[in-house]
Amino acid sequence: MRKIVSKTKPVALESEALKKLVVDALEDIKAENIVVLDVSKRASFTDSMIFASGKSTRHVSSIAGSVVEAAKAAGIPPIGVEGEAVGEWVLVDLGDVILHVMLPDTRAFYDLEKLWSEELVEAAEDS
Repeated sequence: MRKIVSKTKPVALESEALKKLVVDALEDIKAENIVVLDVSKRASFTDSMIFASGKSTRHVSSIAGSVVEAAKAAGIPPIGVEGEAVGEWVLVDLGDVILHVMLPDTRAFYDLEKLWSEELVEAAEDS
């Protein structure tokens, strides 16, 4: 859970609520192929990673900007936003949730969902 002190009162947004806020913002701006992974057992720096695709660099940047606006409106400013100027891959760090918005070709090339998937972790533990 991440606590933010706003000008009016402290705001606490649970990880699940933050995840829902991000997914809702993604759906509102027509992000494609939204995937949510729980990485809490594999990463100490976040609970969830959310992946989404945009149709163009402008759409990717717009998707990320929309999520940033929604998070700020909820009292959760992002810790960082990277890649917004280029628009092929934008990372939005919201603490408990990290969002990756990519062009489909960039997403297929890096295949981060596979890297963070449980199946891959389980296979490595079995060997």
